[in-house]
Amino acid sequence: MAAVSRGLRVRRRRPEDDSRRVAVGRLRPLSLRALAALGLTLAFILPASARGEDVCAECHDPEPALAESVHSFLDCADCHPGAAEVPHPEEGLEAACGDCHEEAVAKFETSIHAEVATSANGETLDCAACHGSAHELAYAHDPASPVHPQRLAATCGRCHSDPALAQRFALRLVRPIEAYQASVHARGVERGEAAATCGDCHESHAVRPAADPASRVHHRRVPETCGRCHQEVAAAYARSIHGRAAALGVRDSPVCTDCHGEHRILSPREKGSPVYASNVPKMTCGRCHGDLRLAEKYGIAGDKVPSWQDSYHGLAMRAGAASVAHCGSCHGVHDILPSTDPESSVAPARLAATCGRCHPGAGRVFAIGPVHVLPEQHEHLSVVWARRIYLFLIYTVIGALALHNLLDLWRKARSPQPRPVSAGGSAERMSKGFRIAHALLVVSFAVLVYTGFALKYSESWWAEPLLQWEEGLGLRGWLHRVAAVVLLGAAALHVGHLALDRRARACIRAMLPTRADGRELVGRLEYFAGRRAAPPPAEPVAYPEKIEYLAVVWGTAVMTVTGFVLWFESFFLTWLPKWALDLATVVHFYEAVLAALAIVVWHLYSVIFDPVVYPMDPAWLTGRAAPGRSHERLAAAPEPPAPRTRPKGNKR
Repeated sequence: MAAVSRGLRVRRRRPEDDSRRVAVGRLRPLSLRALAALGLTLAFILPASARGEDVCAECHDPEPALAESVHSFLDCADCHPGAAEVPHPEEGLEAACGDCHEEAVAKFETSIHAEVATSANGETLDCAACHGSAHELAYAHDPASPVHPQRLAATCGRCHSDPALAQRFALRLVRPIEAYQASVHARGVERGEAAATCGDCHESHAVRPAADPASRVHHRRVPETCGRCHQEVAAAYARSIHGRAAALGVRDSPVCTDCHGEHRILSPREKGSPVYASNVPKMTCGRCHGDLRLAEKYGIAGDKVPSWQDSYHGLAMRAGAASVAHCGSCHGVHDILPSTDPESSVAPARLAATCGRCHPGAGRVFAIGPVHVLPEQHEHLSVVWARRIYLFLIYTVIGALALHNLLDLWRKARSPQPRPVSAGGSAERMSKGFRIAHALLVVSFAVLVYTGFALKYSESWWAEPLLQWEEGLGLRGWLHRVAAVVLLGAAALHVGHLALDRRARACIRAMLPTRADGRELVGRLEYFAGRRAAPPPAEPVAYPEKIEYLAVVWGTAVMTVTGFVLWFESFFLTWLPKWALDLATVVHFYEAVLAALAIVVWHLYSVIFDPVVYPMDPAWLTGRAAPGRSHERLAAAPEPPAPRTRPKGNKR
């Protein structure tokens, strides 16, 4: 530390130095001998600066670069005061930069660099460590200078990219230079633009650690530092709830670097940026508003991030769509205000206008209600009870269907029945019109289930192949809507078939529940319990098929109504309160879960895994049922009455 201070001390030129220079200029012509004697004498008594640099060169090799440096007009003793005395003293030979650069040296002496004195590799931290040798010194705007904007990061990186230095001084940022070089600022500097460099943010000479309140990068001063270039943004931030809290010293309130990063600052259009649209909810806003510790400390609602993630906006963004609304779309970016502030974009009086930017007419008729709310916490009872009812149905109905099929499989496995061999003459079970509608239903339903659940469970491995196209093409959404149209087309074809075909109508009338279905179900339960040796004969249209058909009709109607409400949300937001869309969202999702589970648990067992039809009931392809099922149907037909015989002797 003492050596550094001696090299940078502020030193004034002594008056006697100037008087000696004047004395030399006033010498009168002398005789040759006297002049030689005087010269020899002066060689020992005059300072090196008065004798010229040629005298210094007698012992020190001249520096060729000195003639091209910014210090070329100075004599050696101007920078090295001790060189004026011969022989040189032990002290005073260090470059006295403070003689000319008093302010810079004074700032440096208050910096962390002056406190540290040496780097991890033993390099002395003085002016030359950053600016280069004084003999080769170039102006800061010269590309050859180590402190030129395009070279400054590399200069700072000589120390700050050194892991040993980070370990020695417990630096929390191990490789800040590499991060900066990837930033939008560094790229701007490379293009020759006036973008931020290390010195712009940390200062050039009075560099202080971030924990020091005097540092430009201290939490409280970061907005001021960034505002030197981004004035309008800084002004908007200063008015925001975050800016006001940070100015009061609330350390948990975010400043520029908390949202944008510190060194690796990227454009909001770059995917790696914390403020890229899809990163904002989780990486930026969610980091604080999803923190239960901060929620408890400052009284912030802790369910805002989960409720947004569960909304369509959150689901779509998690699936890869970048065009849906995120936190900043509604709350603002830098000018964020609490909803209680009338100027806030989410204040009740301005909420319709905010939502109307994406959904024209939203809230024009009805006020828009709470936005960040989970279904189980919704203020409207219809949303809460719809969820409860569907959860009850999913657990009870699907559980009952699964138990029914497991018992059926277990009983048939214990007492296998001989499977009849088809004679090829079984009656047609599904006409061509039914098979076409069924094929359209199968394809559209499968696509709807896959694309719909890919939105809800976008992090799943099976959704990844589809969602990789989501950001650019929105493929998932298009496939989902096209499949919905195909499903409606299948329903329309089915209705048209029923209207034109009398036999088809008769078949559908047989789908209505009757008392015989109850008797068959009781017989099945007895068979499961072991009270019957064989299952009861099935009705021509058995209760499993009736359950499937009625469930398809109900599910198609419910999914169509709720799907259109969600598809054309802008129109419905104009005429319906927001809770109606929340209700449609809950019903659409849970009905999809119920339908998908019913198909897997009930229908696939009936047409594939049931031992009487395994490996598949071909009715959906050929129109004719599997031999085992045909046998059950025939067994259900009443036996013809025995012929009546006349008693002997009866003349009639």
